[in-house]
Amino acid sequence: MMKPRVLLADDHTLVLDGYRKILEGCCDIVGTAEDGRTLLKMAHQLLPDIVTLDISMPQLNGIDAARKLHRELPETKIIFVTMHADQAYLTEAFKAGATGYLLKRSAGSELLQAIQSVMNGHNYVTPLIAKSLVQSMVTGRKPSLTTGQPLTPRQREVLQLVAEGNTVKEIATALDISPKTVEFHKTQLMEQLDLHTTAELTRYALTHGLISS
Repeated sequence: MMKPRVLLADDHTLVLDGYRKILEGCCDIVGTAEDGRTLLKMAHQLLPDIVTLDISMPQLNGIDAARKLHRELPETKIIFVTMHADQAYLTEAFKAGATGYLLKRSAGSELLQAIQSVMNGHNYVTPLIAKSLVQSMVTGRKPSLTTGQPLTPRQREVLQLVAEGNTVKEIATALDISPKTVEFHKTQLMEQLDLHTTAELTRYALTHGLISS
C-alpha cells in the first residue's frame, strides 16, 4: 500500500519539524509551507493526498486557504492542527472543507490516527472537543465566528493583510488588484463592521482567528 503524500503547513518551523518526525516512516512528506499563500501554490504543484494546516497563518489564514483548496483541489483531504479549541472554529473549518480537526497539544498522539482515518474516507474530530460538538447538534446550537453580515472571501483577505501591517500598495500587489480597490474594500470593511481605525480592524482580525497574537 502506498504511503499517503502529505503537505504540512504551519508558521513555526519547530512545529513542522515535529510533525515530520511523527509522520516519517508512515507518510511521504512532500513539502512544508509557512504561510497560506505558499501552501496554495505548493498544493497545486505537488497535488498531495493530505494537507495539514493551522487556522492562524500569515498572508492567508487556514480557513480561507482551506476553502480555496477544497474548491480547486477537491480530492485533497484537509486536516486542521491548531490551538483553537473553540467549537466555532471547528464549525468554520468543516464548512471550509476540512476532513479532520485536532489540537496541537494532542498532535503527538492523534495526527497519524487522523491521517489514517481521513484516508479511509472518514472525518476525524479530536475527542477533546467532539463531546461539545455532539451536544450542540442535540441542542441545535450552531456557533459561528461571525456576527451580522458575513465577510466575503476578498474582504477577509484584505482584512488579514491590513491587520498584518501591509501597506495599500503591498496588499494590491499580493492580491493583484489596484490600490483604489484595496481602499474600497478597507472602507467597506470599516462601515460593515462599524470599526473606525486600522487598530480596531486588527483587533477584530485577531479575535476571529485571521491573524495570530
